[in-house]
Amino acid sequence: MAVNGNEHERTLAFAEIALGQIKALGQPAYPRNYEIWYTYATGYNSALNQNINEALARKGTLSAAEIDQIYDAHLSSTRLTDRIDNVGAKVVDEIDQIMAMIDAASGSAANYGESLASVRQKIGAADRDGLRSIIEGLVGATKEMEKTNHALEARLKASKHEISQLQLNLEAVRNESLTDPLTTLANRKFFDLAMEKALADAAKTDEPLSLLMTDIDHFKKFNDTFGHLTGDQVLRLVAQAVKQNVKGQDVAARYGGEEFAVVLPRTGLQQALTVGDHIRRAVMGKELMKRSTGEHLGRITISVGVAMFRRDDTAQSLIGRADAGLYAAKRNGRNRVICETDPEVAQASMAAA
Repeated sequence: MAVNGNEHERTLAFAEIALGQIKALGQPAYPRNYEIWYTYATGYNSALNQNINEALARKGTLSAAEIDQIYDAHLSSTRLTDRIDNVGAKVVDEIDQIMAMIDAASGSAANYGESLASVRQKIGAADRDGLRSIIEGLVGATKEMEKTNHALEARLKASKHEISQLQLNLEAVRNESLTDPLTTLANRKFFDLAMEKALADAAKTDEPLSLLMTDIDHFKKFNDTFGHLTGDQVLRLVAQAVKQNVKGQDVAARYGGEEFAVVLPRTGLQQALTVGDHIRRAVMGKELMKRSTGEHLGRITISVGVAMFRRDDTAQSLIGRADAGLYAAKRNGRNRVICETDPEVAQASMAAA
């Protein structure tokens, strides 16, 4: 199955849910409202989902003011930019202060140099009292210079600490922009960057590279039956199973609403199948319980598709073959791992080509 078709179907499903929520609640179909409900449908933003669920539980609807509050709190595109701009402004301000301090120290050094030049001119013709006056002036100028140098040293130390903190803040903002907030896995943006790098490295070194595409079985039915908060718990459970079965060089990401991807550098197809099956077994082995009531909800399963890099691959073509394995696993009963060499997948790929 072509990746474009899969993405088309997936995003249309999210769009239908978003429009359905807007219709059900009688809200205007403004772009802001649609963005909120589309994000809600994907499950990308757990804090937004929780906020909405709590509001709906209280009174069954959302007012215009609550819509504005939710958007500003969770979706405003300026929030991350504002934080980056704020850190940048602080860096610029810190540099300006350092430069002003250096300018002041340079002025003091120039004045001190002029004082020394003046002393050289006066010292030869001075009597005893005059010499004493010259020395006292020189001592005073030296003390002023020392004072300026100490102030500059202290300011530079403080600035070094401040800039180090600002660097940490920038790194935290960057990490946040590349992390899925619900699962704490890498987000789609990070996955795309990691895929491009992994493909380039594999082509350069001729080492194997494999990709897993994973989807939770019957997730929509589970979500509709037990609610979005429990659905979020399922997503976190699967994410935990993925994390526990990947190595440091691997990249695990939340690819879509209930779909996960794992990039496996320096990993052949058989090894990737093993990793996929370990993840599948880890998920199947966990029994789910509804936290609010203690009710046992049974177990969940996942389907996994596996593909390995070929010399002529793009990110899209590699994802497409892994997706083909994933959908073959769905068609063959779910809760299984199927790779691109499976006859059904290979035949589908040839037909698509």
